[in-house]
Amino acid sequence: MSSSAATGSGRSGARRTRSTRVDEWTARFESPMTTYYLLLGIVGLLVGIGLVMVLSASMIVSLKENDSSFTIFLKQFVFALAGGLALWWASRRSIAFWKRMAVPAVAASIVLLLLVLTPLGFGFQGNRNWIGVGSLSIQPSEVAKIGLVLAGALVLERKRALLASIKHALVPFVVPGMLLIVGLVMLGHDMGTAMVICAIAVGMLFAAGVQLRWFALGGGVLALLGLLAANIGNNRMQRIQIWLDPTQCAPGSDLYYGICRQSIHGRYALADGGWFGVGLGASREKWGWLSEPYNDFIFAIIGEELGLIGTLTILALFAAFAVAGLRLVTRTDDFFVRVATAGICTWVLVQATINIGAVIGMLPVIGVPLPFVSSGGSSLVTSMLAVGILLSFARSEPGCSEMIAAKPSRARALLARIPSRRTSSR
Repeated sequence: MSSSAATGSGRSGARRTRSTRVDEWTARFESPMTTYYLLLGIVGLLVGIGLVMVLSASMIVSLKENDSSFTIFLKQFVFALAGGLALWWASRRSIAFWKRMAVPAVAASIVLLLLVLTPLGFGFQGNRNWIGVGSLSIQPSEVAKIGLVLAGALVLERKRALLASIKHALVPFVVPGMLLIVGLVMLGHDMGTAMVICAIAVGMLFAAGVQLRWFALGGGVLALLGLLAANIGNNRMQRIQIWLDPTQCAPGSDLYYGICRQSIHGRYALADGGWFGVGLGASREKWGWLSEPYNDFIFAIIGEELGLIGTLTILALFAAFAVAGLRLVTRTDDFFVRVATAGICTWVLVQATINIGAVIGMLPVIGVPLPFVSSGGSSLVTSMLAVGILLSFARSEPGCSEMIAAKPSRARALLARIPSRRTSSR
């Protein structure tokens, strides 16, 4: 055999080998277990990174206020354990269970939001959005997000054949459902959460197939209401004005050490981090310069200590979360699952966008936590519960539950016998 023939044969064999490997990875991605493990892995990484960064970002504040560097971290760790239990419990429920829980969940949410207006409610940093009994406190607006997702998906499923009419698309999901929840949240001056709730409703209506022309009209109405709400609170409008005209925050100005301080030092932190960061635990901004370094502005500490690589990792994980959610939406035949998944994914991704956008200066500072990463018990537990709901939807894909429970060899055999990629609607 000539050398040229041998070379050609070798190249052909290499191409076949690469093609085989691509086919193998494609088959793995098409496995019924992919969505389940993709969601589980992404959330696990985000929560793990969040715990490490909460420890790093909160050590100085904890030591100053509690004589221990671990106080805030230990609370967050307990909340992560509680969130893990909520995720595990929710992932074992059926789709029928979530449909039964839709109305009780939204009713409980409204009751909790009303309790915020009673003596049980209390405020924090200008927002009255908490209720507390003794040492236990919860944020009802976080619970309301789950109630809105489940109840909205159930209503839209039952009105599926009538959604071409805007009247049936909006009543009673948007009017009075969403407006009642948003109104109660705004009574506590929590504009950031109200924006996220509105985005959840928009995402669910889009997934339900409501005609696009109504979104333009609805966007105009929401923008008008948002402008009105911003003008009600002087601090809120001032933050928007600063965002539109950053020259107001110039060194030496009256606002430089006031309302501008947080956004300025957030960008200082990102700038100091460079490509690879100053090192885990070595942040300078957390030494009293940056407000809320372990909460709303934890992304700035990630950028400072882990650099651009660290921030891009966080962005990549949220992008992967979007891919997992899209995969779940496109592989299901159940209308309730599709709309509820769209609502939860919109919740997580819009909230992450608002938080990161405020830190990097692309959006005004509104005050919402970074999902799964920022310190905060109510946000972490409810977000993980919501992911547990997604996992329960993913487990309903034909063969997924059996393959998760089976040994690897048996799982491969089950995979070979599954003819359909679609999620059962039963």
